[in-house]
Amino acid sequence: MSLSRHEQSLAVATLLVVAFGLLAFRLRDGLDAWSTRLDRLEALRRERAEARSLIEAGPQWREQYEKVRRDMPVFATGQQVDTHWLREMDNLARAHGVSITRRRPGTETLVGDVYELTIESEWEAPLDAFTHFLHAMQSAGAMLDVRELVIRTQSAKRGILRGSFTLHCAYMRGDAAEDATPEGSAPEPPAPADAGGDSRPSRPPVTSTDVVAMPAPSSPEASQP
Repeated sequence: MSLSRHEQSLAVATLLVVAFGLLAFRLRDGLDAWSTRLDRLEALRRERAEARSLIEAGPQWREQYEKVRRDMPVFATGQQVDTHWLREMDNLARAHGVSITRRRPGTETLVGDVYELTIESEWEAPLDAFTHFLHAMQSAGAMLDVRELVIRTQSAKRGILRGSFTLHCAYMRGDAAEDATPEGSAPEPPAPADAGGDSRPSRPPVTSTDVVAMPAPSSPEASQP
């Protein structure tokens, strides 16, 4: 059976369509994988650009960190710090007319070389007083940071708000206290013997706690008449 020229053209076109369809079906998975790789490559380029910008800004971030670090309080290793931060918060609240109705210190966490202590608190105050209280705490640099703030109205006390917040207190440990009395320092020498030959017992070594708690002794020249 012979086909006309028109039928032959239709048959060739049909075969080409089927062939391209099969080829596209086979290449679909490869095209999807190639598209995924292109998206991943673009994401990597963005991450690389962001990392480069962070590296270039490293000296500036380090300078800012050193400024904050110099102002950050330092406590001895193992020293309880919750009473210190509770006192700081209470003093600010009292100064601005805010009533702290409940407070609960949390656990200490280490972030890099900076320690953080959380304090969960509930409060009552007028809006103006609490606003000034928040501003005072946020103005304490990086040492006091208020997070998870909740504010509610009270029907029983008109004009008085209540709520809760979580205070994050930042500080460091160890270095400053250890620098005050270096390890391996020699104890104080014994006092010289008197005319009768008796010698006074030598004083025990001064610890780092004694250095912080006790005032420095006066010089021998100041004690002479």
